[in-house]
Amino acid sequence: MPYIPVTEKQKLRMLKTIGFNNIQELLENIDSELVKPRTWNLPPGLSEQQLVNHLEVIKKMNLDLTTLQCYAGGGIYDHYIPAAVNHLVSRPEFYTAYTPYQAEVSQGTLQSIFEYQSMIAELTGMDVANASMYDGATAFAEALIMSAKITKKNKILIADSIHPHDAEVINTYLQFQYSVQQIPHSEKGILDANDLQKLIDDNTAAVGIASPNFFGNLENLSNLIDLIHDHHALAVIKVNPLSLSILTPPGHLNADIVVGEGQTLGLNPNFGGPLLGIFAAKRDYLRHMPGRIIGETADAQGRTGYVMTLQTREQHIKRERATSNICTNQALCALTSTVYMALLGRSGLETAARNSLILAHQLQQELTEIPGVSLKFNSDYFNEFVVELPCSADLIVNSMIGENILGGISLGKYNRDWQNLLMIAVTEKRTPQDLKHYVDVFKQCLNTYI
Repeated sequence: MPYIPVTEKQKLRMLKTIGFNNIQELLENIDSELVKPRTWNLPPGLSEQQLVNHLEVIKKMNLDLTTLQCYAGGGIYDHYIPAAVNHLVSRPEFYTAYTPYQAEVSQGTLQSIFEYQSMIAELTGMDVANASMYDGATAFAEALIMSAKITKKNKILIADSIHPHDAEVINTYLQFQYSVQQIPHSEKGILDANDLQKLIDDNTAAVGIASPNFFGNLENLSNLIDLIHDHHALAVIKVNPLSLSILTPPGHLNADIVVGEGQTLGLNPNFGGPLLGIFAAKRDYLRHMPGRIIGETADAQGRTGYVMTLQTREQHIKRERATSNICTNQALCALTSTVYMALLGRSGLETAARNSLILAHQLQQELTEIPGVSLKFNSDYFNEFVVELPCSADLIVNSMIGENILGGISLGKYNRDWQNLLMIAVTEKRTPQDLKHYVDVFKQCLNTYI
């Protein structure tokens, strides 16, 4: 039956109200070509078994990371995720939970978010973290808007070495209220303090930098942050959170706001999501932060309890006074990252990060020994690097897929001048045997085109 049933009497009453006696009169002015029955040329129906078999054939046309060895990164990485992570977060009390409007009723949900915030604050070296944002790009944009509101300035500088997609989101968010300028990267693929000095002034609200940046290179954050503060601007740093288990956290370098894409902390690569926006800041900026913040307290009987803190920042307030137009968070993804970090612990995170770094440098050394292949940027990097090829990187990537290797990202899709640049990411999932196989296949494909 129809979702909202309408009786014949109701239909006639509706038609008379608009001046018609029946449906035919209502439709008579429509061209007959538009209302004639269509023939869809559909095949005959399938049985359940036939349908399952047909869908299996379609499914096998897709290549997933159980089939491919993945060396593509660009912000999303193929790290190993312990089976216990998905097992725990799939429990129905986690998987289908929604924070109720009387949030304190759901103490378990609030505690899990509080634990996530605590871990992120420690990992980034910051005082406070929120309950998460949609993804790293929106977190980046929100941090720059927050900086402008704090400093009451409207000039924003961003490094052109951040991910191009991040730059697009930032421009979409900020273009109507703020002036956004890009700082060019140097020949080393990082920001040069002299280039920053040329653009920054006392009207600058914030400078957005990524480290590792889009090319995988590590920025000289200490010097850059000092220069930013000399002009009374805020330093907004985007990070790969896993890298912080072996690198100095930006908070220890006096960064004001730290954001990041949390996918590297236990989330599977997916077709565009879901992702996890990390957002942490100095305590001084707590009341300016977007998103939810969960706090720990005690009730009248001294029992530990968890509450939504400072809700009037982003809820129960006039929208023009709110800190953000994002009033939700990626709670399940944040929980997944919390479970992942708890299972691995400090030493496990360090091992995953260190192995990723070691394997990446090993592969880079072997590739750059091949005639015609060179490292594009002479800079320190974490687990991702760019090589310059004697041919189009697209040709190599497409050829390697035929050998079940996702060989990296051709940067030509982002800039026409980068057609011969291939960006390669390596994680702890790869083995020395995998790297040898990669190099062998890479050589074969390269020899085909040169």
